[in-house]
Amino acid sequence: MKKILLFLCCILSLEANAQVADSIKKDLFTAPDTVKRLHSKPWAMVPPAVLITYGVLSFQIKPIRQLDYTINGEIAKTDPTFSTKAESYFQFAPIVIVYGLNLAGISGKNTFIDRTALLGLSGGILGISTTVLKHSTNRLRPNGADNLSFPSGHTSTAFLGAEFLAQEYSQKSVWYGVAGYTIAATTGVFRLYNRDHWFSDVVAGAGFGILSTKLSYLVYPYIRNAITHTNKQGKSTTLVPTYQDGMAGFSFAKQL
Repeated sequence: MKKILLFLCCILSLEANAQVADSIKKDLFTAPDTVKRLHSKPWAMVPPAVLITYGVLSFQIKPIRQLDYTINGEIAKTDPTFSTKAESYFQFAPIVIVYGLNLAGISGKNTFIDRTALLGLSGGILGISTTVLKHSTNRLRPNGADNLSFPSGHTSTAFLGAEFLAQEYSQKSVWYGVAGYTIAATTGVFRLYNRDHWFSDVVAGAGFGILSTKLSYLVYPYIRNAITHTNKQGKSTTLVPTYQDGMAGFSFAKQL
């Protein structure tokens, strides 16, 4: 009898695991239709591109660079002792809001897995672009701390999060996007007042942050479809998250 009960428990366990895996695949990885693509038109890429262009032109056009010096000089006169570390927290606030809303039961545009993958892709795009530029442009910070001034990393992260929040929740209310961008702009202002960055650094950082998120929402459905799809012969390829013995990972399966 014990052997029979053990056998039945194994069968039930296998069936339950199969149902869970099938549910995960169906609900989270039915590519590409369940992914809400970038809802903006191609011209939506123009504003962040303009911000980036402005920052780049500051290396060549003297009036733009002179504005950097003027703004920094005015800040030094009006608030010479200003100092805060608030931007180190503000830069992540829009991202925290997205997951906080999700925990509160207010669902966003995409599932948790897709949303997190989109955020990771955005961060990857931003991290590579800003790291390369910081080391190649070699611009000295206003406070003289180092030569990694362009573009502003804190500002770019904040605007990445602001666009992330807008993408996921602006369809529910425009005020989510307004809140995210207000926090991001405040982060940029703090970077100026702490004299960690020039004005053009902050403007370019905003552009890179927004563009990174927009690009990830545009290309992610195609990446996901390449990983998890059914081909013309009806054979499927699947990548699903796993969690066993306290270890998280992914399970890859391809039908031959």
